[in-house]
Amino acid sequence: MTEVDLMRRYPRAKRKLDKPRSSDPENVRKAREFGEAYFDGRREEGYGGYRYDGRWIPIAEDIVNHFGLKAGDKVLDVGCAKGFLMKDLKTVCPGLQVYGLDISDYALRHAEPEAHGRLVLGSGDSLPYADGAFDLVVSINTLHNFERPRLIAALREMERLAPGRGYVQVDAYRNEAEREHFLGWVLTALTFLKPDEWRALFAEAGYRGDYCWTILEMDPEWNDFGDAGEAEACVGAR
Repeated sequence: MTEVDLMRRYPRAKRKLDKPRSSDPENVRKAREFGEAYFDGRREEGYGGYRYDGRWIPIAEDIVNHFGLKAGDKVLDVGCAKGFLMKDLKTVCPGLQVYGLDISDYALRHAEPEAHGRLVLGSGDSLPYADGAFDLVVSINTLHNFERPRLIAALREMERLAPGRGYVQVDAYRNEAEREHFLGWVLTALTFLKPDEWRALFAEAGYRGDYCWTILEMDPEWNDFGDAGEAEACVGAR
């Protein structure tokens, strides 16, 4: 396993809300349906409008370069949503065969045209593909939505499809303050751990691929949620 931040060029974003959105159980309920509300509803319920804007191009470039991908290689995106990364991987590496799987029927029905024909509705802990079917399996911002037993199963599925050739990004925290901030922001994650705990879980699952995590950090000018809002920052492997 290698700790590598292939998300380092993903844009940082500040999103101000009147109060911690997870404090409303209805926001959490709607988000965990992974339907229209989560992708294209209110910001309190999810993305607040999940639209293609090209921001995955640099991440796709770094994935292709890091793993030495070439035309003809097969890549699976577990938790592909609307296929933005799929589209950009194909743009960056013409001839790459990119497939996607997601639990959201809504997302797949509204996927980018470039992803059509290679999308499967399914769950990451039971992947409908043969052993060794892919040259790389990636899962970004997805596996932490499982509770621990299913998360371990999902990691083992990734390893089964592409032994030693995986990339996982999950949510993490380093101290209690970050954990409390995370709990106020998160809507869908069911497993969130400290970095060393994530490494131990990867080892328990027999996962041999690469990884990083995202840590939500408070903006220094805000010392609590209150009416000030909150800031999201992607923090890579540290």
